[in-house]
Amino acid sequence: MPHPEVDVRFDHTIIAAHDKYESARFFTEIFGLPAPQEAGFFVAVHLTDGRVLDFADPPVDFPGQHYAFLVNDDTFDQIMERIRARGIPYWADPQMRRPGEINTNHGGRGVYFDDPAGHHLEALTARYAGYPSLT
Repeated sequence: MPHPEVDVRFDHTIIAAHDKYESARFFTEIFGLPAPQEAGFFVAVHLTDGRVLDFADPPVDFPGQHYAFLVNDDTFDQIMERIRARGIPYWADPQMRRPGEINTNHGGRGVYFDDPAGHHLEALTARYAGYPSLT
């Protein structure tokens, strides 16, 4: 149980990209968010909860990372429409054993797909079992 005097909140993170503009546009288009904005060295994507993803194209190689996003059912349907319309490969599990499917884990729906930089994105409508509710 957290201590009442402690207040720690996630604010932003930097996501490495081969082309920060391409990756930021891809993200906003697939997730249905406002267009990305230039923010100094970064291209910023603002999430609906106020958090920020800062896309950067560092001059180094980097491994793909996993980023999961909790969405509502309507947003999930729209994401799936955009993924299918673009012909983006997707799968139901993190091991990529169920291509072309979504999952119904944890009382919701989920899908995995890659962005242009090779990051593994996940959209899900219900938090994993054992995770506290957001409400």
